Amino acid sequence: MTIIQAGLCGIVYWLAVGNLPFAGLWSLQRPLVCGLITGVILGDPVQGAVVGGSINLVYLGFISAGGSMPADMALAGVLGTSYAIVGGLSAETALALAVPLGLLGTIVWYLRMTFDSIFVHIADGYIEKDQFEKIWIANILFPQIFVCVISLVPCALAAYFGASYIQSFVTMMSGRVLTVFEVIGNMMPALGIAITLQYIFKGESIVFLFLGFALAVYSGLDLLPLGIIALITAIVYVQLSYQKNVTAVPPVASESEEEF
Repeated sequence: MTIIQAGLCGIVYWLAVGNLPFAGLWSLQRPLVCGLITGVILGDPVQGAVVGGSINLVYLGFISAGGSMPADMALAGVLGTSYAIVGGLSAETALALAVPLGLLGTIVWYLRMTFDSIFVHIADGYIEKDQFEKIWIANILFPQIFVCVISLVPCALAAYFGASYIQSFVTMMSGRVLTVFEVIGNMMPALGIAITLQYIFKGESIVFLFLGFALAVYSGLDLLPLGIIALITAIVYVQLSYQKNVTAVPPVASESEEEF
């Protein structure tokens, strides 16, 4: 891996966790997306998509509730994919390595959440001085510079130096240890699917699980038309649920009607 490629991997990670418009949690942060882009950077987009998709399975039930971050799937996607491509690892072995990296990446999140509070006080200072035109500096510029420093640089260094040693690491761990990693990697997607099923079985969407399963098994359709059918079904369900909630709420009587 060259220094430029490592730097580009760091930029991908920064864009994934920077919460920039049209990028981040719902797009670039997903291991499937950032793994594909990492594969493009390293010249193997197909392997990048395969490894990124495998890592993505672990995080199917990922939820960041109340500002907590149980794992950093973007770091797992970028570094896991880069190590897999450079070191010639299988998707299962890369998956076993990516999960600990994702846990390590939570340090970036909590550093950000801790030190970003300083910028709030800076914004308060601008408001007290009636310098409203400078609020964007405290709300956007300073936080983005900070998250760039704590995400881009460590990720680029980890990609560059880690990739240099990953092949020797694989050679050293070859045999039974590497087989254990592959077994663990094969089990990881089951964890993500199980968490997702746990959410599905708690709500009204359980019927769609069995409907989709039956449609996929007996219709013979490919994934693309099945995905389109699922999207249309979800849109219709949301619209019907919204109309049901609107009609269920009684209209609020106006003040003049109450007096009458």
